[in-house]
Amino acid sequence: MLTKNIYFKNFSGKINSLKIKKDFKKSIKENIDLLNTLNINYKYNYKKSLIKKLKRFSNINIIGMGGSILGSEAIYDFLKNKIKKKVFFINNLNVNNNFSRSKKKNLNLIISKSGNTLETISNANILIKKDDKNIFITENKNSYLQNLAKKLKAEIIEHKNYIGGRYSVLSEVGMLPAELMGLQEKKFKKLNILIKKKDFINNLTKNVSIILNLIKKDKFTSVILNYDPLSENFFRWYQQLVAESLGKKSKGILPVISNMPKDNHSLMQLYLDGPKKSFFTFFNVFDKKLINLKNNQILPTHNYLKNKTINKIVYAQKCATENVFKNKRIPFRSFEILNRSEHSMGELFTFFILETILLGRALKINPFDQPSVELIKKETKKILF
Repeated sequence: MLTKNIYFKNFSGKINSLKIKKDFKKSIKENIDLLNTLNINYKYNYKKSLIKKLKRFSNINIIGMGGSILGSEAIYDFLKNKIKKKVFFINNLNVNNNFSRSKKKNLNLIISKSGNTLETISNANILIKKDDKNIFITENKNSYLQNLAKKLKAEIIEHKNYIGGRYSVLSEVGMLPAELMGLQEKKFKKLNILIKKKDFINNLTKNVSIILNLIKKDKFTSVILNYDPLSENFFRWYQQLVAESLGKKSKGILPVISNMPKDNHSLMQLYLDGPKKSFFTFFNVFDKKLINLKNNQILPTHNYLKNKTINKIVYAQKCATENVFKNKRIPFRSFEILNRSEHSMGELFTFFILETILLGRALKINPFDQPSVELIKKETKKILF
């Protein structure tokens, strides 16, 4: 068990994780301010009274790019069954963007760490109106969004400058939207508990040690075999976290998301018998909602499907695929989420953030910058000017 909410089957094989355990202790100390966002005692730059004022809005537009929006989008989908409000995510430049066009006042959250993200500025220009309720989350410095917020006399919530976008999900950036969705932010905060759990630390450090060993063997593609449709945006968040944090100095991990069991009928042949350049993560959530097959419509040749649910069939396919991977000695780990909740989601966020920071340290990569992406931003400005 990784936690009481998550059953975790680590990569097979023995490995010495002593060095990574030492790195773990150092990383906690070195990144104390950033990692404090994962703690229950983290202090937000907004007051709880703001949440009460904004509860009257049934529709919410969230405008942002990358780490400014992927986390809240992941939360909304993963916990959709608990959320009554409609949230629209404007996360790309697209003439067909989907957002609330209510005749009443809209609630718009405009999020950008720098305050100068081109796509966010463009979408905000098209979407927001002066008489909407507009809230900006951005750094406390001169920027386009700071100046726009002042012009609109809108509320500004400071995006702390030491928190990078892709690490910001449990800060104001992800938790203000979560609270507006009716979720309890404290239930996401797990670091202070998890770092005291021996099983969690042992699994995390062994996991990182084996991934480093796999990278040395030129296995640098991380394929997520996702059996839970509501987790797809969670892995979009993971994709950015891993790719943008570790893709430097000709090193890195390429995260690929596969929708299962659908991809059994397209990509699985390649995964099983193609180039051995990948390692895999199986991911499944045990849902309480069950969909039963209709017994009276099952033909005699397939009586084994009687009294089965869609959930059970999908889980059988997952277990069968794991067995084949094991027999073929393809490296994989497996997450089974026993309880879909703020608790389990917070534990997943914490696990993958710590994993990424530890991998960056071991690979001698700064996991907190993205220098080459900045080059595209500069080139775009040259062309537009």
